Amino acid sequence: MPSADPTLPPISDERSFDGISHGYAPDGPPVAPPPVPLEQIVGDVVDNLSATARAEFALIEARGELALHGASRAAIWGGVAATAAGVALLALAFGAILALSPQLGPLLATLVVVSALLMIAAIAGWRAHSHYGDIRTALRRDLTNEGIDDGADA
Repeated sequence: MPSADPTLPPISDERSFDGISHGYAPDGPPVAPPPVPLEQIVGDVVDNLSATARAEFALIEARGELALHGASRAAIWGGVAATAAGVALLALAFGAILALSPQLGPLLATLVVVSALLMIAAIAGWRAHSHYGDIRTALRRDLTNEGIDDGADA
């Protein structure tokens, strides 16, 4: 049956799908890109490794600065806390001496308070010394004690 509109192409019995895209390559297979030279690939790998190394060094430096900042602030506030605790213990000692003076006398009250504080200090020092070994063990290179201890006698 001929077409009624003369501007439309005639319909043929055999349909051609040459010019229709189905989402694939309508103009034929894609042209393969030219091969990349090995020198360029190696150069790109070296550049990427170099950039990665620079980024790692920057990260290590930033972590070090953060640790230094944190350690300095911890030391400052730790010093403030230690000073406040020392003043509080001094006030406690004076208060204990004043409270015991009417019953024991000033000299004996002072000796009792000083003896008690020295005993507390001795126990705390003994405990600190026992934990010092843990620090040395943690910082030792040879954890199995098979070789020479790093700085054991230093």
